[in-house]
Amino acid sequence: MARYTGPVCRMCRVAQKKLMLKGNRCKSDKCPMNKKRAAPGKDPKARPGKRSDYGVQLREKQKLKRIYGMLEKQFSLFFERALRMPGVAGENLFILLERRLDNVVYRLRYATSRSQARQLVQHGHIRVNGKKITIPSYLVENDNEISIADGSKNMTVIKDSLKEFGKSGVMPWLSLDPDAMKGKFLAAPRRSDITDLGDIQEQMIIELYSK
Repeated sequence: MARYTGPVCRMCRVAQKKLMLKGNRCKSDKCPMNKKRAAPGKDPKARPGKRSDYGVQLREKQKLKRIYGMLEKQFSLFFERALRMPGVAGENLFILLERRLDNVVYRLRYATSRSQARQLVQHGHIRVNGKKITIPSYLVENDNEISIADGSKNMTVIKDSLKEFGKSGVMPWLSLDPDAMKGKFLAAPRRSDITDLGDIQEQMIIELYSK
């Protein structure tokens, strides 16, 4: 399966905002974004030119795609599926992204980042309604139970990550029993419920793909 293997922090520098791609490191003083480093390029001291409408739209798409850890082809397929769904395409896209199993595992505090959650899924540590699922893009349905496999409950990485539940809980469309390491996807969230992605403007992404 294709995946990005380059420097992750470079993505945040390009976007000029924290995309929370490295879990706890992004919250620490070690995060390069705390040092206000310039965006990568040949001459970071050069005066930036005015970005075109296409450039602004592309930047929005790149930010959202990288937050959820997806490559271009997979993100495009998700967008096409969102267009075919009834309702507003932008909101449909966010619903589909939030239903991804790797994202739900991250949201349930089983992992400190989506990339770590994706690894837990691929290595068979996650159960959906008691069944092992190893596909990170698997779409979780309402009332599905997402749990840790019995043989994986003593993993230090999962126990350490679950400590965050005591500090900030989980999103309102989820529920979690941290002791049993079982959570539930209650219902698909509305766009207004997803408040931790910053200023993503999904309308620009729609305009980009409409060209």
